[in-house]
Amino acid sequence: MENITLLIGIVIVTALVFDFTNGFHDTANAMATTISTGALKPKTAVAMSAVLNLVGAFLSVEVAKTISGGIIDESAGIRPEVIFAGLVGAIVWNLLTWLAGLPSSSSHALFGGLIGATVASVGFDAVNADKVVMKVLIPAVAAPIVAGIAAWAATRLTFRLAKGRDEADTAKGYRAGQIASAALVSLAHGTNDAQKTMGVITLALVTGGVVAPHSDPPLWVVVSAGLAIALGTYLGGWRIIQTLGKGLADIKPAQGFAAQTGAATVILASSHIGFALSTTQVCSGSIMGSGLGRKGGVVRWSTAGRMVAAWGLTLPAAGLVAAGAALLADQGDWGIAAVAVLGLGVSGAIWAASRRKPVTHDNVNDLNTPQGLPEEPVGVVTAALQAVAPPPAAPSAPVTTAAAPAAPAAATTG
Repeated sequence: MENITLLIGIVIVTALVFDFTNGFHDTANAMATTISTGALKPKTAVAMSAVLNLVGAFLSVEVAKTISGGIIDESAGIRPEVIFAGLVGAIVWNLLTWLAGLPSSSSHALFGGLIGATVASVGFDAVNADKVVMKVLIPAVAAPIVAGIAAWAATRLTFRLAKGRDEADTAKGYRAGQIASAALVSLAHGTNDAQKTMGVITLALVTGGVVAPHSDPPLWVVVSAGLAIALGTYLGGWRIIQTLGKGLADIKPAQGFAAQTGAATVILASSHIGFALSTTQVCSGSIMGSGLGRKGGVVRWSTAGRMVAAWGLTLPAAGLVAAGAALLADQGDWGIAAVAVLGLGVSGAIWAASRRKPVTHDNVNDLNTPQGLPEEPVGVVTAALQAVAPPPAAPSAPVTTAAAPAAPAAATTG
């Protein structure tokens, strides 16, 4: 590490800051449904997820290789300041979507930032378009669909197997299963997402001549990336946890178990073959699939539509911010300093805005928090599905006992 220059050191620190934002941005992937169904208390859930994210960071380096020697051609004149600009673009987009409570993809923010900065500084030839299509874009489209179908099928099977049994009794078992499946998702997240920061740091080391091209990440890179994402995970991205746990679908313990198991399977399989997919998209697709898999289940399509719009905007938006940062950083030392100051200023402003309407572990399961996730009427898709598979009839009960709780029940599940 004695050959690391000041600029490369700045890039490494910025990469770890991105890793930290990735952690709290994506905590919801593993723990949103576990928290919303009461399987674990919020602070316990994020602590467990943080530990398993750290462990997962040591399991594989295939995704890191995709980043460090895949989507960007490090031999095409990529300089550390280009990587710095790409990271700034990714961090700004991560914070903006976190403020809005939208579970957008930290992975795609990173890819968009790197691609935008590279194109602005070096040109399109420095981007390996075939790798971008095969290992980023195709998985981005396919993974949430596959995860959603898997979660839908698993949910249908789960409720079929539990048919006729007391829901309260089965819920206990499913909550235990949720804890196990949430642990698996956290492990998978560390295996996939922590590696992206490892890949960026390794790319910076390659461009600075510190390590040879196509090298595996050094051990200190693996350790630091794992610790950064674990710390971010522990602090908890409560705003996004609220959206995924309560604002996207009405999830019961059996659905949460099915969604998390399906998501973990897809993520671990992709990590093994080096697909740098978005764990956010996979987990969101699983939650929607599990919402549709239960008879009478409701998916809030307005929230889902906002999420999908954010997914589509992430690559170009982060790329545009990073491209502007790269053009400024190319002006020399003062340009790099200006990018750093602007990045810190924007990040500070976003944080200050978030304090006006805080969402914490104390109110993450309350839909009446200032963030506000209002009641949504049943959409066209859900109505059509309910017409085919209507919800089971409610058990008969005296009018005097059924009438009173009807209104509050509707309010709490909305």
